[in-house]
Amino acid sequence: MAFLENTVIIKKPLTEVFQIATDFTKSPEFMDAVVEVEPLTEGPVRKGYQFKEVREIRGRKAASTIEITEYEQNRSYTASSEQNGLELRYHYTFIETTGGTKVKFAGELFTKGIRNKLFQPLIKKIIKKEDEHHLDNLKSYIEQDSESGNG
Repeated sequence: MAFLENTVIIKKPLTEVFQIATDFTKSPEFMDAVVEVEPLTEGPVRKGYQFKEVREIRGRKAASTIEITEYEQNRSYTASSEQNGLELRYHYTFIETTGGTKVKFAGELFTKGIRNKLFQPLIKKIIKKEDEHHLDNLKSYIEQDSESGNG
């Protein structure tokens, strides 16, 4: 069950939006907490592709390995990470519309262990604060980039 959801329409063609959204090295430019991304898998993004993401959370840096666990070119992907008994799955769906590209996002959190289950509401609150606007930021990033002549 998703605890974090958002949908935006980006006024750009589907292939362009999908290409930018899956270029994870660009994440620090539109995801507020992400400060560094390092690909761990060579080649194009696909199922099984992995990258290391470093976030700054409350003044501390935390790294995690993220794996693309589902991938369908220009349609959808799921980015998953598991650390300290917490598993996050971020699902993205891309749909071509007359106004551009509709991007749907749903975030799921799974916990293992009694401590994580007890702290799940707090963990969800922290994650929401970090990521609930990242699709809005992606939309601004893609639309602004083209308006300034860079895209």
